[in-house]
Amino acid sequence: MSDRAISGKRQKRPPKPLDSQRLQDLALSYVARFSTSAAKLEGYLARKLRERGWEEEGQPDIPALVGRYVDLGYIDDEAYARSKAGSLLRRGYGARRVGQALYAAGIDETIRAALDPEEHTRREAAIVMARKRRFGPFYVGELERDRQEKQIAAMLRAGHSFDHARKVIGANEERILEEWLAEAQAELD
Repeated sequence: MSDRAISGKRQKRPPKPLDSQRLQDLALSYVARFSTSAAKLEGYLARKLRERGWEEEGQPDIPALVGRYVDLGYIDDEAYARSKAGSLLRRGYGARRVGQALYAAGIDETIRAALDPEEHTRREAAIVMARKRRFGPFYVGELERDRQEKQIAAMLRAGHSFDHARKVIGANEERILEEWLAEAQAELD
């Protein structure tokens, strides 16, 4: 009996090497399924080429393919960055963490700078995180110094500034945070 009959599993065939049409199909299916940036699509296609190989003469022009999808409007780095930044801020991540995520997605510096959140939004994100994780005034029970330090460290890892983390964790009541947020809102108006 063969090993295949014993194990009961079929052996995987190696994937077919890519050609121009398959590469375009991969790119189109990727942008259809995921909101993405040009750099992320380029990285995805380069990875697929490494995994599967290239069947045709010469090397494929990945930047031209990505540029074509940008021109067609299938990829919009600014819209992607706006969506990603808003999502992270609503989930309670800080401005530094948002900037890191956009940098990792290959978003241009000018777009990242334009999307840098205002003070009110930064404070709001810090409060959202504290509420979700039950930090500071949202913590039930006695807040010892050791626990405060751990909560501040968690907020710093989430991308909040030290001043914001200290203010949120040090607040005794939710009312203090609401006033702090209203103060930033008043500066906008």
